[in-house]
Amino acid sequence: MMRGELEAFIEEDVGFCDLSSVTVPDIDVDAKIIAKEEGILAGLAEAREIFSYFELKTSSESSDGSKIEDGTTIINVSGSSRSILTAERLAINFLGRMSGIATLTGKLVKRSSGNAVIAGTRKTTPGFRRYEKKAIVLGGGDPHRFNLSDAVMIKDNHIKVAGLKGAIEASKGAGFTKKIEVEVESLEDALIAAGLGVHIIMLDNMTPEAIEETIRSLSDAGLRDRILLEASGGITIENVGRYADTGVDVISVGSLTTAARWLDFGLYIE
Repeated sequence: MMRGELEAFIEEDVGFCDLSSVTVPDIDVDAKIIAKEEGILAGLAEAREIFSYFELKTSSESSDGSKIEDGTTIINVSGSSRSILTAERLAINFLGRMSGIATLTGKLVKRSSGNAVIAGTRKTTPGFRRYEKKAIVLGGGDPHRFNLSDAVMIKDNHIKVAGLKGAIEASKGAGFTKKIEVEVESLEDALIAAGLGVHIIMLDNMTPEAIEETIRSLSDAGLRDRILLEASGGITIENVGRYADTGVDVISVGSLTTAARWLDFGLYIE
């Protein structure tokens, strides 16, 4: 991460000084961070960078994106006891949050059996999006758009203002390098959008059966091969396999970031 960004995270957590640090002598010690449950590791690089900022030495036999078990030693840390205790919570927060997202992503990827790409959304924590998107990738998923400038996405409220055809035609002025994605909730609108030359159609809040019917209709009209199809809305770890079997190319899941449970890690001074 950029140094200024790292310092902003540290300032938020430490403030002007770590008052608790005076409770221990400042001596050289060894410590280790241990995983307390299995999952997919993410945030290792960020945690090590935090320790490095405090002039602490680290080593690790793990790597971001790897599977970890309960009891796995993630990072060995050595150096100032006060610095280790100051950096501890921020480093573990990165590991816990990012590993939780990577682990949940990995579970959905497995349930989809490789039949569709599992993607995130922009439902992210302000200021932390880069790391949440990175965690999705480490879990085997796709980050989707990082921000509004990455691609044109026409959603229901855009359509309410400009109409489906009007919004699509206007979006072509964004430039030839930008893809156009439109969100639809019916077979009829999917056919219209495909006929107008959009690149991606998001089939939003549609049942698997409705998606399959839409795909058949697009194929019959000779439009299926021109576009990517994305399913979104109400997709969970329980039903993601069924959606993946419909034939869509991408499944976007907001719960990768909104519902991911943090993985548990602990730091122990030896």
